[in-house]
Amino acid sequence: MVKETEYYDILGVSVDASASDIKKAYYIKARVVHPDKNPGDPRAAQNFQVLGEAYQVLSDPEKREAYDKHGKAGVQEDSMLDPSAVFGMVFGSDLFEDYVGQLALASLASVEVEENTEDRTQQIRDKMRALQKEREEKLVTILKNRLELFIDGQTDEFVNWAKSEARRLSKAAFGEAMLHTVGYIYTRKAAKELGKDIKYMKVPFLAEWVRNKGHQIKSQVMAASGAVSLIQIQEELKKLNQGENKEENIMKVIDDKKDAMLNSLWQINVVDIESTLSHVCQAVLKDPSVSKDVLKLRAKALKKLGTIFQGAKALYSRENSLRHENDKIPGAGPSS
Repeated sequence: MVKETEYYDILGVSVDASASDIKKAYYIKARVVHPDKNPGDPRAAQNFQVLGEAYQVLSDPEKREAYDKHGKAGVQEDSMLDPSAVFGMVFGSDLFEDYVGQLALASLASVEVEENTEDRTQQIRDKMRALQKEREEKLVTILKNRLELFIDGQTDEFVNWAKSEARRLSKAAFGEAMLHTVGYIYTRKAAKELGKDIKYMKVPFLAEWVRNKGHQIKSQVMAASGAVSLIQIQEELKKLNQGENKEENIMKVIDDKKDAMLNSLWQINVVDIESTLSHVCQAVLKDPSVSKDVLKLRAKALKKLGTIFQGAKALYSRENSLRHENDKIPGAGPSS
């Protein structure tokens, strides 16, 4: 018997709902009430906030137990993460769906398979593989269409559209971080393709290959580090749960680790985004159905789009750009 059911009612689940049911319900409802989906609704932010609070409590075993026993009074509000941050880190933003598709973590939350089956893990893998294939195919089509203005010789129109699009996307939760990630992959993949004809000792564009490979390894290391960080935080919370003053200590750790938790989730998502966009760019720039001239124009358009999205160059800089062309970043190559 639970003391109150408000959070369960907000998510539309029963009091005995499983962790996967709670996550699935949150994902579905969050996409409906997200402020990005309701720009003209003054209550959208509040509705999203309430939904996020309900999810954070019911998705955490410790908080859920405290809520079931004592209601809202049993959950400290200062231990809550910003719902926009949680949704953005785990599921991405609807504004970016045409650029990165549905993130793998979001797909995993929405996958439905039969419970208590021996091959449940394999079923999940098969469904995730099919969703990823569909995701990449959709993104390839969208990206080809977006580059058409440049290919048709309407360079100024293309640049103006790209700058306007970057400004629009930058307003999303973690928009600048996402723009920089997307822009980086676009410029790197395009530069690699455009550099194929530049040969030195018969090695095509060696510097670009080394830079690209180095970045890929770094991203994978950071994602692994992010996963380890989340596991370490989880283990720390488990130990605290067995000691004295456990609720007070647990809340303090959660509050102290807010930024680390969000950063870890972001690092994991970055690898998913980069891997997906690498496949998408490869398909767009190696398309056998068009001429070499068109492929070269696509590469130039993609590099231009990536440069604008990154916003580092003075010509395309935005107020909140993560980098500016005069910034010096250790170990970084020149901006593109």
